Amino acid sequence: MTQTRRALPQAGRGDRRGEERADAARNRARILAAAEEIVATRGVEALSMADVAAAAGVGVGTLYRRFGDRSGLAYALIDRRERDFQASFMGGPPPLGPGAPAAARIRAFLQALAGRVAGQLDLLLMAETATPFARFGGAYDAYHRHLAILLADLPSPAGHRADPSYLADALLAPLAANLLAYRMREHGLTLDAVRAGLDDLLAGVTSGARSAS
Repeated sequence: MTQTRRALPQAGRGDRRGEERADAARNRARILAAAEEIVATRGVEALSMADVAAAAGVGVGTLYRRFGDRSGLAYALIDRRERDFQASFMGGPPPLGPGAPAAARIRAFLQALAGRVAGQLDLLLMAETATPFARFGGAYDAYHRHLAILLADLPSPAGHRADPSYLADALLAPLAANLLAYRMREHGLTLDAVRAGLDDLLAGVTSGARSAS
């Protein structure tokens, strides 16, 4: 009876694949770092595939294969920062992460989100205005769910409870990228003023909670 022979693994084959994956990860990190630098210093309008490739030291074809086009690269920049932000409020240290009272966590979240939007304002403006409902879903749903849960944990006066879902929308509304860009760029509103305004809004939401506690 003839026994089927199995091919033996080629020496070093797994190592080469591991090296390729590591190289791809390093290339991606260099590309995103170069793109972030261009956006930070020259704006989204200057985000060209050729300039990013040159700054990252990779071929233009590598960018197109990995990101598809300029908008795909822009979304990759948003996604990287967004993952870090969501990790911070879902599992990071308090008061942004778990372990602090609900009111303190809401305030920390809104303050951090204001900085997050301002930090990538042009990219988020492009993403949120691509279609009429582009802002909603995805990250917005994560923010809304997080706030609604925390708002539901606030004590309220006897016989009265505002809808946490509606209040979550109300607190997120001032941080729409188009509104923030308009107020900051056309009217000189500063990030500090935005954050102070959010504190005032939150004080109105939590005043009933304080009186009921």
